[in-house]
Amino acid sequence: MANAQTRTPEMIRASIEETRRELTFSVNDLHSKFNELTDVRRQLIKNRKAALIGAAIAGFVIGGGVAATISILTGGR
Repeated sequence: MANAQTRTPEMIRASIEETRRELTFSVNDLHSKFNELTDVRRQLIKNRKAALIGAAIAGFVIGGGVAATISILTGGR
C-alpha cells in the first residue's frame, strides 16, 4: 500500500468506495441478525406456554438425572 503522500486522489476515492462497500455489507449483516433475533423473540412470545412447558420438562429431566447420579455415587436410596 502506498503511503499517504504518494496516494493520488483517484486512489483515495477508490479506498473510500471500498470502505463504503464494506460498511454497507456490515450494516446489512447486522440488520439481518437483528431481524432474526426479533423473530425468535416474537416466536417465543407467541408460543410462551409451550416454551415454559418444555423448559419445565427439561429442568425436571436434568434435575432427576443429577439426583439419580448422586444417589448412585453415594449409594443412597
